[in-house]
Amino acid sequence: MAWLVLLLVLAATPALAHPSALPPEAGPGWTLDPSITLPIILAVVLFAVGWSRLRRRSGQGRPGLDRRGALFAAGMLLLIVALVSPLHEAGERSFAFHMLEHELLMLVAAPLLVLSRPLAVMLWAFPSPARRGLGGAGRSGWVQRPWRALTEPITTTLVQAAVLWLWHAPSLFDLALGSEVWHAVQHLCFLLTALLFWSAMLTGERRRNAGLIVGCLFFTSIVSGALGAVMAFSSSPWYARYAALGMTPQGLTPDEDQQLAGLLMWIPGGLVHAVAALAVLARAMSLTGAAAGPSASPGHSRESGDPGVLV
Repeated sequence: MAWLVLLLVLAATPALAHPSALPPEAGPGWTLDPSITLPIILAVVLFAVGWSRLRRRSGQGRPGLDRRGALFAAGMLLLIVALVSPLHEAGERSFAFHMLEHELLMLVAAPLLVLSRPLAVMLWAFPSPARRGLGGAGRSGWVQRPWRALTEPITTTLVQAAVLWLWHAPSLFDLALGSEVWHAVQHLCFLLTALLFWSAMLTGERRRNAGLIVGCLFFTSIVSGALGAVMAFSSSPWYARYAALGMTPQGLTPDEDQQLAGLLMWIPGGLVHAVAALAVLARAMSLTGAAAGPSASPGHSRESGDPGVLV
């Protein structure tokens, strides 16, 4: 389950805000603000300690644990690229770089973290009494019921689509660009809805209809692609803050900068959801074929590795 990742994100709320506008003559640098780096370090340490303890106790389960470790490491690396590397500050001067930051958070880091399912691993970083208490709390109805509601496929698909379109409305986006607090809220909305969305798409129960998941992924591809296409074909900049900056350090006009940002949302963003939909469909077909085969058995019809991951 990904709810511990969500709690870590909530604890890191200040990290999701951009710094104030930078002087144009200064190059983008690394963002080493403790409000950004400390939550990342905390998450990495918890996972690393839990992973090492579990691996010492594991036998045949080591390949699956190694896979989850690789997924988590990749997801955290992408978070560092988006929030700590010079890309973060470059987004202050270029809408295209800002869009790239959002795409890395929502389309790459979020699904990687969800697929790593870090909660069970992180729990092993705690002493046994604390681990039992946290595990029991996570299995309780007051956690499971809202989690199931929040990760219902249609609900989370519509919520993410609404958040994406609303926050890209010129009035709300300019509000976020002019206020660190509102910028933090904007980025938090993007990352939280992405984590919930990918949790619904990738870690649902076996009884969940794969056709519904595929439909939600293709719908998201169309919705996000449509917003990107509108940006890409717009003949004037939408956001006053970026328009006032004039030429970007890369020599793009505000119109061209926005068009590039739109292409980033439209093409790579749409492809990620389309590829995920095809992967889920292929996995569902392979499992159905295996179950229908003459040599199928209950042991053969289950996917190897982590039991809750569809892809």
